[in-house]
Amino acid sequence: MAAVETGWLRGVLPLALAAVLAEGDRHGYALVQELTARGFGTVRGGALYPVLGRLETEGVVEARWEPGEGGPGRKVYRLTDAGRARLREETTGWKQFSDAMDQLLAHGTKELP
Repeated sequence: MAAVETGWLRGVLPLALAAVLAEGDRHGYALVQELTARGFGTVRGGALYPVLGRLETEGVVEARWEPGEGGPGRKVYRLTDAGRARLREETTGWKQFSDAMDQLLAHGTKELP
C-alpha cells in the first residue's frame, strides 16, 4: 500500500493513533513503527507529538513515564475509557464518510480512461 498523502494523514492521525492505542499501550516510536507497518508512511515526531499532546489534553489518552533499559526513560501512551468511547463514535463517522467518498469516486471516475 502506498504511503498516505500528508494532508490526509494530518486529518486522520488522531483516529489512527486511537485505533493503535486501543490494541495496547505504546511509546511514541512504537506508534510510528505501527503506523508505518500499516501503510501510513513515516510519521514524523513534529506531527505525532502535538497530536498526542492534544489527545492527552482532551482526555483521550493518558501518558506515563517508564524508565529506560540502559537509556533514558520514555513516555508511554494509553487510551482512556473516554478515548475508547470517542474511538467508537469516530469509527462510525469514518465509515459513513468513507462510504460517501467511495460512492462519489465511483461515480466521478466512471468515464476516466
